[in-house]
Amino acid sequence: MRIMVDANILISALLYPESTPAKALRDISAWHKLLLADYIIKELWDVTKRKFPSKQADLDVLLSKLSFEFVAAPREPSKLISDPKDAPILNAAILAEADVIVSGDRHFLQLEMDHPRVMTVADYMRLSESIA
Repeated sequence: MRIMVDANILISALLYPESTPAKALRDISAWHKLLLADYIIKELWDVTKRKFPSKQADLDVLLSKLSFEFVAAPREPSKLISDPKDAPILNAAILAEADVIVSGDRHFLQLEMDHPRVMTVADYMRLSESIA
């Protein structure tokens, strides 16, 4: 599967390396095609620099250990999602033909889309266990 992971999952994995989001991220990277949009990586750097400056080196390590496809995130507005800051991520997922978006963001979780499917980390872990 082609899976885009939102920045909130990456931040959780960075801060808590043994957490469920971190385990899900490692699983996705190992068994699926992880998609990361330029917009997500920029957001990740900005949040880390602003809120967790001591974790910047750890972010380098995290990203270097992940196998992922880097995709562009078109900044056009989207009528599909209510938060304009999430539109580039959704646009990138659609254009990159993602099968799944893993996010904890309520704006994504409220979407009623068949493709890409939106899942929480817990949803993804249940799916992963069922196909293992």
